[in-house]
Amino acid sequence: MASGDIVPIALGLTKGDLVTLWAPRWRDGDDEWQAFLGFEEDLYGFDSVAELAAFIRSSSENDLVDHPAWKIIAGLSAAELEPEEQFVFDLVGVPELAADDPDPEIISELEETLDMVRNIGEVCDLDVVTKFFGSHPVLGALPSGVGVFAGKEGQELWDQIGSAINKDWDAVLDAIDSVVEIPDVDADAVAVAEAELLAAEENVVDAEDAADGDEDNEFETVDLTKGDEDEGDPSFWHSVGIDPVKIITSDGTWFTLRCYVDDEPLFLGTEGSITVFGSERALARYLADDHEHDLARVSTYGEIQSAAVDGGLEVEVDEENVYVLPGIAEDLAAGPKSVDTDQLDLAVELFTDAADYADDDAVERALAGSNPLGWYVSYLLNPDPSRMAPNPPFAAEAEAWRALEVAFEGRLTKG
Repeated sequence: MASGDIVPIALGLTKGDLVTLWAPRWRDGDDEWQAFLGFEEDLYGFDSVAELAAFIRSSSENDLVDHPAWKIIAGLSAAELEPEEQFVFDLVGVPELAADDPDPEIISELEETLDMVRNIGEVCDLDVVTKFFGSHPVLGALPSGVGVFAGKEGQELWDQIGSAINKDWDAVLDAIDSVVEIPDVDADAVAVAEAELLAAEENVVDAEDAADGDEDNEFETVDLTKGDEDEGDPSFWHSVGIDPVKIITSDGTWFTLRCYVDDEPLFLGTEGSITVFGSERALARYLADDHEHDLARVSTYGEIQSAAVDGGLEVEVDEENVYVLPGIAEDLAAGPKSVDTDQLDLAVELFTDAADYADDDAVERALAGSNPLGWYVSYLLNPDPSRMAPNPPFAAEAEAWRALEVAFEGRLTKG
C-alpha cells in the first residue's frame, strides 16, 4: 500500500453503519505508523459522510492532524469522502459470511474484514482482538484462497473457522464498540456537506442523461447511414470471437488463444493450464490437429480448425493482445514515474484472466485495495488528483508483483 494516504472507510458495527478514516501504515523517519481518525483511546465514527466531512473541516484535535496527507483530506469535497466499495467492512455480518459456502468472493470479503479488525485491534490496543487471532490460528488459512477449502478436509477447515467466529466474535464486536465514539458535529457544517453531496448526485444524474442522449444520437446516425456505406468484412478472428494472444515472459515469447464466454475468460488449455507455443506457425500447426482442450467447446472453434487444416490460417495478434511482462517489477520498484501504465494495465488484465480461468482468487486478493500492491497499482491505473503520490521504498510491492508473474508463468504449458 502506498504510504502517505488517508482512506475513508465504512464499518458495520452494532452501533450502526459508521464512516471514518484509516491511515494505512506509513513511515516517519525510522518509525512505522498506522492510525484511525480518533483521539487518544477513542476511534471516531460518524453516521453519515456529511458528518464526517463536517468534523474533518473543523477538527484540530485528533490523531491524524499530523499525518502528511491531512491537509489534502481536509480539502476534499464531501462526495470525495464516500468510502469506495473495497473499503466497506461489515463486522456485524462476519458470522453470516463464515456460515456461507467458501466461494472466492466470500473468502476474500471475510479475509479483508478480519484484516481490518486486526488493524483496529492493533491501533486501539484491544487485548480481546489480539487474543481472538492468537487463539484461532485456523484463520490464517484464509489467505490461501478457495483451493484450501476443497474436499472433505477443506470443508472441515471452513467449519473450524465458522466455529471460531461463532465462539468469540461477539466479544470482538463488544471490544470494538467500546472504543468507538460518535462526536458531536456542528449542524451548519453538516448542512453544507449535505448540500455538496446532493449537488454531486445531481451532477452524476445530469452526466448520465447527457451520455444517454449522445448514445441515442449515435445510433440514429448509424441507422441513417447504414445503407449508404460499405461496412466491410470483419477479420477472421473477430468473426469467430476468439483472439490470438502474444505473451512475452522472462523465458521467451509465446502464442496462445483466448476468448470470453458470458464474460468469463477461456484460454487454449485445460484445467486452468494455458497451452502456449513459441511461434505463430507452431500454434497454427497445433490447431490443425484434434486435441482435447477447453476452446474445443466453443461453437466457432471448428472454423479455426478448418482454416488451419486448409493451410490458410494466419495467426494475427492485435496490439491490445500483446503482453510484455519483463521489466514491470523493476519499474514498480523504481517508482510511479518509471511505470508504463499501459503495459501494467495489460498485465493486470492477463493475470486476472488467467486466474479467473483457473478459478483462483489469488490475483484478486493481491490486487485488492487493502493490500500494498493493490493500492499502488490502483494509484497508477486510476489516477486521482486528490491522492498523494506514493512514497518509496516500493520493494515489497515489487516483490508481490514478481510473485504474481511467477504464478502466471507457472500456468503456462509449452505445446
